[in-house]
Amino acid sequence: MGEEHPRKRSRQHFETETTRHVTLFESPQCELYFTREEIERFSPSRKDGIDLVKESFLRSSYCTFLQRLGMNLHVSQVTIACAMMMCHRFYMRQSHAKNDWQTIATASLFLACKAEDEPCQLSSVVVASYEIIYEWDPSASIRIHQTECYHEFKEIVLAGERLLLDTSAFLLDIELPYKPLAAALNRLNAWPDLATSAWNFVHDWLRTTLCLQYKPHVIATATVHLAASFQNAKVGSRRDWWLEFGVTTKLLKALIIGIKIAPIQVACYVLTMCTYRV
Repeated sequence: MGEEHPRKRSRQHFETETTRHVTLFESPQCELYFTREEIERFSPSRKDGIDLVKESFLRSSYCTFLQRLGMNLHVSQVTIACAMMMCHRFYMRQSHAKNDWQTIATASLFLACKAEDEPCQLSSVVVASYEIIYEWDPSASIRIHQTECYHEFKEIVLAGERLLLDTSAFLLDIELPYKPLAAALNRLNAWPDLATSAWNFVHDWLRTTLCLQYKPHVIATATVHLAASFQNAKVGSRRDWWLEFGVTTKLLKALIIGIKIAPIQVACYVLTMCTYRV
C-alpha cells in the first residue's frame, strides 16, 4: 500500500464489507476470545488465501503503524493498545484481503481515543496518518493540507470507523492486561527491574494474537512468570504462586508456548519475502 497514489485509495476497498456475512460466528458479540485453531486455520483472511505467516506479518505491521501514529499524536500507551485490540478483533471477523489495514488502523486509533476518554481531533489523526502512510512522498505533508485531499482522506477514515463499529456491534469495552499486571506486581512486591521487564513483555504481546486467546489476568500472570524466569528472580511465597491469580499450571504453560511461537511466524514471513526478492 505504501507506493499507492493517494487518489487511488478508495472507500470501496473496505466499505463493501459492512454487510459481509461473519463466517466464524453469527454475531460479533458472541465471542471475544478465540482458540488458537480458530485464529490459525479459520480466520476470514485464511479463506481469502492469506496464509498464517503473512497475516501475522500484517498484524505486526498495523501494530507498528499504530505505535508510530499514537506517539506522533501524543496519546497514551493504553489508548494505543486499545486501538491494537480493536484491529485484532476486527480482523477476526473481516479479511485483510478486502480491508486496507492502514485505513482500519487509523480509524481504530480515532475510535480508541473516544473509548479511553482521551479525545483527539479528527483533523490531527487524518494529517498524522496520511503523512506516515505516504512518508515516501516528499509532497505528502503539503498535499494533505489541501482541502480536496484532506476531505477525501477524512471521509475514508470515517467510513473505516463506521465499519469498525458495525463489525464490533459497538462493543468498545476493551480489557487490557495493564491493570491486572500492576495489581500482580504490587501483590508480589516485585522489584523494579522485573516490573520493567514485565511491562515490556506486555507491550510486545499486544502485537500478537495472544490477547485474542487469553484473558488479561492470564497474560499478566504469564508476563510476571516469564520476566522472573529471565532474571532468575523469585516471586511469591509459594512455588506455584500463579494459582493465587486464578491461572492453572496447564494454562500458564500453554500461554508460554504461544509466546514462543508468535514472533517466529512474523520472522518466517519476513525471511520468505527477503529470499523471494533476492
